[in-house]
Amino acid sequence: MSLSIQTNVASLQAQYFIGVNRNLQNTAIEQLSSGYKINSAADDPAGLAVANQYAGEITELTQGVQNATDGTSTLQIADGGLSNISQILGRLQTLATESASGTFQGNRSTVNNEYQGLLTEINRQAANIGLNTGGVNNTNLTVYTGGGTSVANSQVSVDLSGVNNAVDTTALGIGNTSVAGGGTGIGGNGVRLDNAATTFLASSSQAFTFNLNTGTGGNQAVTVTVNPNSLAAGLDGAGVISSLNTSLQAYGITASISSAGTLQFGGATAFTVTAAAEVGAGNAITSAGTANNSANYNVDSGVFTNITVSPETDVFQNAGGATTVTLTQGTTGASIGAALISLNQQLAGTGITAVTDEATTGISFQSSSVFSVNQTVPAGGGSLFAPGAITVTPASTAASSTGSALAALTALTTAISNLGLVQGAVGAGENKLQYASNLAQSQITNYSAAESGIRDADVAAAAANLTKAQVLQQTSLAALSQANSAPQAVLALLKNF
Repeated sequence: MSLSIQTNVASLQAQYFIGVNRNLQNTAIEQLSSGYKINSAADDPAGLAVANQYAGEITELTQGVQNATDGTSTLQIADGGLSNISQILGRLQTLATESASGTFQGNRSTVNNEYQGLLTEINRQAANIGLNTGGVNNTNLTVYTGGGTSVANSQVSVDLSGVNNAVDTTALGIGNTSVAGGGTGIGGNGVRLDNAATTFLASSSQAFTFNLNTGTGGNQAVTVTVNPNSLAAGLDGAGVISSLNTSLQAYGITASISSAGTLQFGGATAFTVTAAAEVGAGNAITSAGTANNSANYNVDSGVFTNITVSPETDVFQNAGGATTVTLTQGTTGASIGAALISLNQQLAGTGITAVTDEATTGISFQSSSVFSVNQTVPAGGGSLFAPGAITVTPASTAASSTGSALAALTALTTAISNLGLVQGAVGAGENKLQYASNLAQSQITNYSAAESGIRDADVAAAAANLTKAQVLQQTSLAALSQANSAPQAVLALLKNF
């Protein structure tokens, strides 16, 4: 190599490596200061792109875990409400069972007041937890947790939609149930006794005539008058019922207010009743009309016609067997009164009772058990029934004192089962969200590890590089000093000139 003072190659090389070592030192300091191996796209373009994808997944999953936590909280709130409703259903069962007993001596209206109040509370709580019909949670709840290969795979669904997942009284099928004593209402009556603000029979009175079977078999007409002295103060609805029951308790008949708010009469006794028009100008407790005890199986003969030629034979059949009764001309078939005495004597022990019908022109046959009637020998010159089989009206469950409560018990059993299904769906939803949250947490950990492998600085390597760069920087500067002094050697060649 020639000796030159124009170009100092050694100095140029030392300067170059000083720059290289300075960059190495700066990079090491940057990595140690930031903690990242990649601090700009130039550091590792491909690695940065992959790391950013991992970072996006982590961000999505982190919020997804929060979504799952929020969804679980919502379901836990609903779960607590469902537990409360379950307890209320248990209390409703207790009340219905109490009222369903034929030996219950309390006031079924009082029991029903609590029962109806609890139905209202179920509706309130169902609305508060959003599981009333059409409520905010009575739908297919979807929670986005992320981490899936598609939107569908990134969502968790908890299906609480439809009436089967609602827990208000309508959806549970108990909205119209009652445990009040049942009974028979006066035909066509619409007067409501359940308004406490209304006064009835002020300065007026109203009478009811009940046709009953006497001990001798004949008809007994019992008249019960409410507010017989036409007192100006009148009575409220509860007072009306109390007055009627005071007079009727001796006959096994009970007055009560129906679920429609109107007057009704019930009991196991065979009876028909006629409500007279009120006497006076006060509010009537019922419109004028008639009724029979529809809690019993019953059939009316129609207008009784005296038998004047040949006898009539009818066969009454029930679980106890067949009983044949006969009415003859001139004696037992000569009048409705005579017929009643004879019929009740012949039917004694069968559980079938004959009383004067509502119109007092015929005979009503009643029994708490199913029975049938068939006329085998038509009468001559008169008739009780038409020849052949006679249609018997089935007993009305709602008209018995325990019928409403028994129906309520059936509905409550179904309601408890349906509530259990909703509780199961909510509980399963809580578990699904917990599993989804666990997976998201695992994915966050693994994605974070993958991102760290690409992006985070290796502190040990960076520290070693810093030390290396610092040493090289110092040696480069020393070498540059030597390289810069090398051209002075040329002066030694020029001293002799």
